Amino acid sequence: MQEKSCNLSRVFYLYNKSWKILDCNDIIKSLEKLAHMKGENLNIMLKYTSILKSRPFLYLELKKASRLKLQGLSDEEIKIKAIEENIFAVNTEARKREIASTVIKRIQVLDDYILQKIINGSLQTSKQLAIYSILKTDRLFFEFMKEVYREKILLKDFIITDKDFNIFFRRKAEQSEKIASWKDYTFYKLKQVYKRVLSEAGFIKNEKKDIEIIPQIIEEDVIKHLKDIGDIVYLEVMLGEI
Repeated sequence: MQEKSCNLSRVFYLYNKSWKILDCNDIIKSLEKLAHMKGENLNIMLKYTSILKSRPFLYLELKKASRLKLQGLSDEEIKIKAIEENIFAVNTEARKREIASTVIKRIQVLDDYILQKIINGSLQTSKQLAIYSILKTDRLFFEFMKEVYREKILLKDFIITDKDFNIFFRRKAEQSEKIASWKDYTFYKLKQVYKRVLSEAGFIKNEKKDIEIIPQIIEEDVIKHLKDIGDIVYLEVMLGEI
């Protein structure tokens, strides 16, 4: 285990109008906790949506938009290109707008380092970061990955069954009136899309009816970057534990 260090052995801070002494380990633990909470809180602010069922992985589209973003194009300019030049190669005006909207929403939560990795990184890293962009923009998918995918890894149970999906969606319907109002077909479609997204990203392999988790190995510099920007929670979701 790598030893963590900091330059200050002790600091004083004002807490409830009184001074308290913190040692170095206390400071590190507090900062790590804040970083972990950041990702959780951002996802809680998102509304539940089933939009992923019609706008799934979109890996190649994300990669193309990431390149345009790094070339200096604004979100609006990327949207115009998608509509007027059909850069995502779709058939209808409505579909052009849908895909442009979804892809732009995903690249908005990514910094230049991540965009570069999506474009120029290995295929595995690029696809992992495409999943990361969905985790940051789709609350229900994030919660599935956290409450089902990650828990399975922690329990060393690498099979996700239809029953696991059904229990997850039933629990969410009990917690949210919006999700409770969805039709059975919506849950069926989401289950199929979640499987397809994770399969295309290399996070699972299909084994007839059930699916098998493929544990991920993420590049050390990517792990460090996500930790540095406070996105530990997304690392934990993808890796199970860090």
